[in-house]
Amino acid sequence: MMNRNLASTLVVLLGASLGFPATPIAQGSAPTSGASSPAAAPRAVVTVPGMPEVRDPTNLYSEVAANRFSPNVSGALERVYVPNRVDNSVSVIDPATLKVVDTFKVGVNPQHVVPAWDLKTLWVANNAEGRTDGSLTPIDPLTGKAGKSIAVDDPYNMYFSPDGKYAIVVAEAYKRLDFRDPRSMKLEYSIPTPQCAGINHADFAIDGRFALFTCEFNGAITKVDLVNRRVVDTIKLSRYFDKPQGASAPKARSQTVSIKTAGPGKAEVCTTKSMPQDVRVSPDGRTFYVADMMADGVHVVDGESFKQIGFLPTGIGAHGLYPSRDGKLLYVANRGTNLIHGKPGGKGSVSTIDFATRAVVKTWPIPGGGSPDMGNVSADGTTLWLSGRFDDVVYRIDTASGNVDKIKVGREPHGLTVWPQPGRYSLGHTGNLR
Repeated sequence: MMNRNLASTLVVLLGASLGFPATPIAQGSAPTSGASSPAAAPRAVVTVPGMPEVRDPTNLYSEVAANRFSPNVSGALERVYVPNRVDNSVSVIDPATLKVVDTFKVGVNPQHVVPAWDLKTLWVANNAEGRTDGSLTPIDPLTGKAGKSIAVDDPYNMYFSPDGKYAIVVAEAYKRLDFRDPRSMKLEYSIPTPQCAGINHADFAIDGRFALFTCEFNGAITKVDLVNRRVVDTIKLSRYFDKPQGASAPKARSQTVSIKTAGPGKAEVCTTKSMPQDVRVSPDGRTFYVADMMADGVHVVDGESFKQIGFLPTGIGAHGLYPSRDGKLLYVANRGTNLIHGKPGGKGSVSTIDFATRAVVKTWPIPGGGSPDMGNVSADGTTLWLSGRFDDVVYRIDTASGNVDKIKVGREPHGLTVWPQPGRYSLGHTGNLR
């Protein structure tokens, strides 16, 4: 039998020879939503070598539907792992009882808990801000216990190449992406990102050819060609993207921040009116949604042309982005402040974007105020788990009603992960599975 990817490639090449578009992604008539047009049958997606096939070109989240588990997570404890940045620890929550059942020390300044590509290990990214002793701490999901940390330069965040061959350590302070062996974490090669100050969050093209990484400290986003190992371009983001050049836009807030530029201990001052954070791609792979904690909303960027095409106001301090298990909705964690170091009890909320209409359909405030930051959706899709960054709690939010439960954890919780999650493989962060 002919390999499916080979067959798809031949179809594309034949189409090109006959004058048809040779794009690997179904085009059809361009809809205004994040979903493909139902009028035309979508073409198969030709992925990069080694990447698992895209089973539904209209919904790349099809394999992370509720409770659709990989055999690789069999036996994993049902837990929520919460990195406490200030305490240098991880709190472990039993979601059945809403109780912290364990707390253990990790490296300095744990930022995110990242599922490995093969789903067999959870990695705690300890970036040791302003220091040189960054590390990655492995957690065994079968026992919930941590192993021996591995020394790694500035691992603010971590992703995985779509073929699973590399762990991509986001070395924020050095403005670069370090591609490492996904088990030993030995450095293989790096891609410098000199125009991307504060590089941190990312998502990947539907076919695995490129990724978009946000540049928090210069209000931009950068496109990285993963095949040719280079930066394609970096563009600024703005809620006033559609204003004619030279036209006046409403005065936007700005914030002066000290940022590390050439490694721990070195810094420069940067004034910005935009601070892009998390990134998530639409179900059909056409557009990327980018949360912006200074613009108080979500930018929309066309992946292929790499141009901003929209902006959606959501709430103060838009930060984390998480698709629903059916791939129809995108949850936006609005942290309730535009400050990097906020105060407890802010005007935090969670907004819901409908992918099909590209509109905000509801917003739930955190009762009593709060600071929802990073997390993920439960395996069955009924709850959204988010860290309360400046309130030292974790929120469990009912995705039907918006009701909130709070669990006390350590100081300044950040990128928590819910485990196990549905999906075949992980692209990193707190659980960007497909």
